[in-house]
Amino acid sequence: MTQDEFPGWHGTTIIGVKKGGEVVIAGDGQVSLGQTVIKGTARKVRKLSPGGYDVVVGFAGSTADAFTLLERLEAKLEATPGQLARASVELAKDWRTDKYLQKLEAMLIVTDGSELLIITGAGDVLEPEHSIAAIGSGGNFALAAARGLIDSDRDAETVARDAMKIASDICVYTNGNLTVEKIKA
Repeated sequence: MTQDEFPGWHGTTIIGVKKGGEVVIAGDGQVSLGQTVIKGTARKVRKLSPGGYDVVVGFAGSTADAFTLLERLEAKLEATPGQLARASVELAKDWRTDKYLQKLEAMLIVTDGSELLIITGAGDVLEPEHSIAAIGSGGNFALAAARGLIDSDRDAETVARDAMKIASDICVYTNGNLTVEKIKA
């Protein structure tokens, strides 16, 4: 099978919701190869603590690529403790300009409890509107659902869980097996 014929890995929905002094990042557990579910319990949301400074990260895309980026982000955070935006911009600059990193196919949602950011390989560090960030194959479904729920009396975790439930009902590359991490400012 040539690279062009390879069906490719698909899957993942990651959402970040900032509300009421806390931020929640939730991700599903499905990994698919073509039309086959390979694993349903992958953990795509993690807590990092470089130098005692807590950051929650969710990733979509190639797992090996995402882990490479997580290691780089952790190093940037250690170099700039307490400065998530600066560390994220430094990672995005490296990702955009380094010939090795340019080939990495992943996206990240990161938060320290006060900032919520999306980092892309195109060199973007985006602070999403409406305090909701979503990436991955079901990201737009989760984003739409969360935007509809954000003004309700639900807390951040409930909005994230309900949005992920809706996304998993629509996107065939998203399941309901969630990993949820919460962090306060």
